[in-house]
Amino acid sequence: MATKAKPAAASKKLCAEELIREFESAQQKTDLPEIYVGDTVRVGVRISEGNRERVQPYEGVVISKRHGGMNQTITVRRIFQGIGVERVFMVHSPQVANIKVERRGKVRRAKLFYLRERVGKATRVKQRFDR
Repeated sequence: MATKAKPAAASKKLCAEELIREFESAQQKTDLPEIYVGDTVRVGVRISEGNRERVQPYEGVVISKRHGGMNQTITVRRIFQGIGVERVFMVHSPQVANIKVERRGKVRRAKLFYLRERVGKATRVKQRFDR
């Protein structure tokens, strides 16, 4: 009788996994561009001030991509008033209104954390024309 209880529990778990998978696929955005590390992107961030909502652009270089699927994140770095500012965006978050690739970057690393130590023109990334 113990063997009969296991398939029932397994089918419940399978059903829960299917529900989670369906929910995540419904929440994922489909109109996103291909984003690569090194690209300069403009991310539209929804900001609510009081009772109204507006979209504020945040432009910078993608220095890392993490995870995949629903939990995919990108880290965008920009220089603001001489200080490096990094923000991590969940790509499929409702707070992210849109993502636009401004220019493609030519890099040979998966993570561009070395840009943190660079100053001025040394932080520039070469442009890639083939994508």
